[in-house]
Amino acid sequence: MRVCFRSSVQPQLIDEYRRRHAAVWPEMLRALNDAGWNNYSLFLGADGLLIGYLECDDFDAVRARMALTEVNTRWQAEMVTLFDNPDNPDQAPDEGFQVLEEVFNLDDQLAAAESTSS
Repeated sequence: MRVCFRSSVQPQLIDEYRRRHAAVWPEMLRALNDAGWNNYSLFLGADGLLIGYLECDDFDAVRARMALTEVNTRWQAEMVTLFDNPDNPDQAPDEGFQVLEEVFNLDDQLAAAESTSS
């Protein structure tokens, strides 16, 4: 499945967010990979809008697998102060992702169009 989510980094802390993501801990990278976060990317706007994209077997399952790792607990604790979450400032960033509905995928629609024209 493809998953896209949004979150928000405090605009005044964008440079720090970029710095930390330029050198993610190797054990965190391995944990994400081992948990099934495939083709994972983050996109950051100048206003702090953060968009994430990944491919996985089941989003709830890959999040649960990460929640079991000690490195994820440490990473979330390091990152929590960078996020703009006024309603719940102590919430781990990965618990506050707002999943977006996929409304269009080119490959899916091309495949459907080709199967009906055959």
